[in-house]
Amino acid sequence: MSTELLQQAAANNHWGAIAPELLVGCLALLLLVLEIVLPKARHEIIPSVAIVGLLGIIGGFVMNYHSGFIDQTTFNGLLRHTGTGQFMRLFFLLAATGVSVLGVVALKRQVMPKVEFFTITLVVTGAMMLLSQSNHFVMLFVALETITVGFYVLVSYTRTNPLSLEAGLKYLIMGALSSGILLFGIALLYGVAGSQALTASTTDPMNFDALRIFLYANPDNVIAAIGIVLVLSGVAFKIGAVPFQIWIPDVYQGAPTPVTAFLAIASKAAGFAILLTLVTVFDGYQSLVVTVLSVMAMATIIFGNLAALTQHNVKRLIGLSGVSHAGYLMIGVIAAIHVPFAVGAICFYLFAYMLASLAVFGVMTHLAGDDDADQDLDHYTDLAKTHPFLGTVLGVGLGSLAGIPPLAGFMGKLLVFLAAFEAGLYPLLGVAVLGVIISIYYYFGWIKAAFFPQWRPPVMEGDDPIPEPTHQPVSTAAGIVLATAALASIILGFYQGPIGQWLGLG
Repeated sequence: MSTELLQQAAANNHWGAIAPELLVGCLALLLLVLEIVLPKARHEIIPSVAIVGLLGIIGGFVMNYHSGFIDQTTFNGLLRHTGTGQFMRLFFLLAATGVSVLGVVALKRQVMPKVEFFTITLVVTGAMMLLSQSNHFVMLFVALETITVGFYVLVSYTRTNPLSLEAGLKYLIMGALSSGILLFGIALLYGVAGSQALTASTTDPMNFDALRIFLYANPDNVIAAIGIVLVLSGVAFKIGAVPFQIWIPDVYQGAPTPVTAFLAIASKAAGFAILLTLVTVFDGYQSLVVTVLSVMAMATIIFGNLAALTQHNVKRLIGLSGVSHAGYLMIGVIAAIHVPFAVGAICFYLFAYMLASLAVFGVMTHLAGDDDADQDLDHYTDLAKTHPFLGTVLGVGLGSLAGIPPLAGFMGKLLVFLAAFEAGLYPLLGVAVLGVIISIYYYFGWIKAAFFPQWRPPVMEGDDPIPEPTHQPVSTAAGIVLATAALASIILGFYQGPIGQWLGLG
C-alpha cells in the first residue's frame, strides 16, 4: 500500500512546473563548480556567468509565460501555480539580475569573496520563486526560512565593517523572533484544524485549500483567530510593517548597498506575494484580517513617512520610506479582498517600485565609498552637475518613488488608490494621500541636494571637510541597468502596455 501511495505522490510531481527554479539552483551550483575548476585569475568571469545565466532563464521564462500549469496544484498540493505567482517569479528573476549587476560594482571595492555573493543571491531568488507559489504551510515555512538564512549571510557580508556585522546580528535576532511568531501561529492553526473534535476530515490541515474550508466552517474559533493574528504578524516582520519595522533602519544602513536593494525590492515583494495568498486562505475570518491589516497599514504609513523626515543618511531614509510603501501596498491587499482588480494593481506597484529602487540604489552603489554604510545627503550635492547621467537616473527614481506624474510610481499609487476607493476604504485612502504629501518633502530634499546648487559655509581651520562624492565610473552593464530602469519608469507612466494586460489592468 505504501508503494502505491509513493507512486501516486510521484505522479503529481510535475518537475516542468518548477523548471525556472531548478535552472536557478543549477546555475548557483555551476558558480561553485567554476570557482573550483577555474584558476583564481579567471574568477572575475563568474559574476558574468551568473548575470548571463539569469538573463537566459528570464528569456526562456518569458517565452513560456503562459504555461500549461497555470491554476493547477502540483507536488501533492505543496504548490499552486497562479497568474500572480507567475508574475512574481519573473519579478524575482529581474530583481536578482539587477542586484547582481550592482553586486559586481560594489564588490570591486571590497577584498571579500565574490562568488559566494552571487551563489547566495541565486539560492534566495529560487526560494522566493517557490514562496510565491506556496499552497502549504510546510512549503511556505521552508522557503521563507531559506530566504531568511540567505539574508543573514548577505546582510553581514562585509565582515570587515562593524556596522555590517551589527546589521547581520540584528537581522538574525529579529528574523528568529519573527520565525518563532509565525511558527507558533502555524502550530495553532494546525492543532485546531486537525482536531478530530472539530472536524472529521482526513485532509491535511496544513494545506491552504483544506484550511480555508475549515475556517469557513468554524468562523468563531478563538484559537484559530489567535493563530491567524500570529501568522500575519510573522509576515509583517518580513515586509517591515509597524510595529515590526524596528530592524529596518539599522539593517538597511549596515548591509552592503546591493543587499539593501535586494531586501527593499525582492524580500518585500515576497512578503506581499504570500500575504495575498494568506488573505484568501483566511477569508472566513475576513473582519479580523481587515481590522489587523487596516491598523497596521495606517500606522505603517504614518510612522514611515514621519520617521524619514529627519534622516540624513540616505540608506536609513530609503529604508523608512520603504516602510511607508509597505503601508500603501497593505491597503492594496485589503482592497484585494473585495476588488479583484487590486491584485493587478499591487503587482504593477511592485514592478514600478522595483524599477525606481534599482535606479536609486544603482546611483547609491556608484557613489558609496569603502564604507557604504556612511552615505549622507551631503554626498549628493551638485551630483547632476558633476555627473549628469547619475543625477538624472536618481531624479527619475526618486520622483517615481514619490509618486510624481507621469512616472510609473505615480501610476502604481493611482491604481492602488483606485482599488481602495472601489472597495470603500475611505479612511485608509485619506491616510495614504496624507502620507504621499509628507513623502514629497524628504524625496525632494534629496533631489534638491543633487540638482540645485547649495550655499556652503567656508571651511574654517580645524573643521572637517565636507565629503565629496566618489563618482565611481559606470560600467556598461551597470549603465544599461540604470538607463533601463529610468526609461522604463518614464514609459510605464504613459503606457502600461503588455504588463498592464498581463495584470488585467487594460
